[in-house]
Amino acid sequence: MVNAGEHPGTDKAGVFRALHHHRAPGDPLVLPGPWDAASARVFAEAGFPALATPSAGVAASLGHEDGRTPADEMFAAVARITRAVDVPVSADVEGGYGLAPEELVERLLEAGAVGCNLEDSEDGVLVDPHRHADRLAEVRAAAGDRLFLNARIDTFVRGVTDPGRAIERAALYVAAGADCVYPIGAPAGVLPLLRSGIEGPVNVNALPGQGPSPAELGALGATRITFGPGLQRRAARALREIAAELLTR
Repeated sequence: MVNAGEHPGTDKAGVFRALHHHRAPGDPLVLPGPWDAASARVFAEAGFPALATPSAGVAASLGHEDGRTPADEMFAAVARITRAVDVPVSADVEGGYGLAPEELVERLLEAGAVGCNLEDSEDGVLVDPHRHADRLAEVRAAAGDRLFLNARIDTFVRGVTDPGRAIERAALYVAAGADCVYPIGAPAGVLPLLRSGIEGPVNVNALPGQGPSPAELGALGATRITFGPGLQRRAARALREIAAELLTR
């Protein structure tokens, strides 16, 4: 078992948490999403201070469909990424794979992660926000300050367009101990409203090469920017172009 005072990732978790605070508007924390050790090294060597794995990107690298990666394979992939770089790495562990809070925390720490995403829908359906808040509180109690909890809010991707519903869930999750909330799929136009109604850091997803830039999203209210599987898919497109070029030659 990992002891709170001895785990080597504890200091990195503090560093990671500090990166989210006292940020100027227009200067969000940009967290590229590595899908394997090699991509993690590229992002770290480029100078990014921290990374955040995308579950869909990791799934693709392992030959699985999004949402179908076995827990053991996901944690092993995260461990390979954290071993490859010195910067803090947060892990997208989807809904937590049905693990009890204590086991989930233990496995994240053993993999070297300093934080995690936990989403509030199951099988494409939003879960009761109070039940999810209770689970977040249990994870927080098990983790203490050793993990940064990013609570994903799935209202927008599940067809609930009212920003007020996302704000209501955010309030419950922050009260339960979430360090950050992630209203995935929120349109850029509603970010100022979300920012005004949510306490603490707000994670916004960006599309590489499309839509507002990270700086523009920061000016609209984003504290941190992640890319989901966008970077892995962009790399795959580049590789397909290389493959096509090889065939033509």
